[in-house]
Amino acid sequence: MINGIDPNQLLTHMRAAQAQATQQTQSTGELKQGSVDNVDFSKLIKSAVDQVNETQQASSKLKTAFEMGDPNVTLADTMIASQKASVAFEATVQVRNKLVQAYEDVMRMSV
Repeated sequence: MINGIDPNQLLTHMRAAQAQATQQTQSTGELKQGSVDNVDFSKLIKSAVDQVNETQQASSKLKTAFEMGDPNVTLADTMIASQKASVAFEATVQVRNKLVQAYEDVMRMSV
């Protein structure tokens, strides 16, 4: 069974990944007293993109199973998985657009 779409899922996953990254850096002693938390942004983004990819692959597998006539896969489950993958992809595209916009804004700043 496919769970319902959680509109805050991407944000929740990113916060969980951030907390995990923070714990890892603190446990290895990389943080100095009074310093800003060091979070590996590339790992955080890679984790989010990997989760979106997994959602899309699961949706694709459900579509294929439904098309092949698998009696255990319903149309509702297939459509929910498809919409979940679509929403996750759209959120990822929006995050990418905001990052590109922020980069362009920084590059336009005069020194």
